[in-house]
Amino acid sequence: MNEGEAQQRAVVLVSGGLDSATALAMARDAGYHCYALSFDYGQRHRSELQAAAAVVRSQGVAEHRLIKLDLRAIGGSALTDDAIAVPQAPGEGIPVTYVPARNTLFLSYALAWAEVLDARHIFIGVNAVDYSGYPDCRPEYIAAFEAMARLATKAGVEGHGVRIHTPLIHLSKAQIIQQGLALGVDYAATISCYAADEEGRACGRCDSCRLRAAGFAAAGVADPTRYQPGT
Repeated sequence: MNEGEAQQRAVVLVSGGLDSATALAMARDAGYHCYALSFDYGQRHRSELQAAAAVVRSQGVAEHRLIKLDLRAIGGSALTDDAIAVPQAPGEGIPVTYVPARNTLFLSYALAWAEVLDARHIFIGVNAVDYSGYPDCRPEYIAAFEAMARLATKAGVEGHGVRIHTPLIHLSKAQIIQQGLALGVDYAATISCYAADEEGRACGRCDSCRLRAAGFAAAGVADPTRYQPGT
């Protein structure tokens, strides 16, 4: 592979949610050949895996891989431990929906695949504006991981370190939605809910649902989310 081809390859983390669907669209619009990476990590909202597949099909990628992890064996989060309830109201501090080290694990797999592909770019849809306060969504965390990657990989040591792109990190949810709509993202195919039912319908009450609904309202566009009856 020549230098130009390597520069145009990107691994994109795709969860099936609104943000990652937008990040994928932005990577494709920027001209990257995208390799999508999703994770079955034992999350209780497993409908997002179906949404991730739908997002990838609708946008088109060079390849889509699904990695299986068992974060239920670790627990400690409402998303991986059925004994911890998904909160239905805002709370103080970092919420129980935070999954310990999740983005570190995801980015590590993306880094490994990028090195195998000789890709120089990784895209992740983290956001530090309209988000739940997770520590692994902050710009300083991304900068630290990128610095670590330069030290920890053969590519980095040889001067071909990967760049981690966070195109949504300083955008509001409304701005993200507007960007995605301009790029043709079908948000009806995405799911953001932490407590979706087996049919992929959102609860409308969890923190992620509230942020999503507020984003559509602020963007001045109809919310295409399918909600559970009575929501």
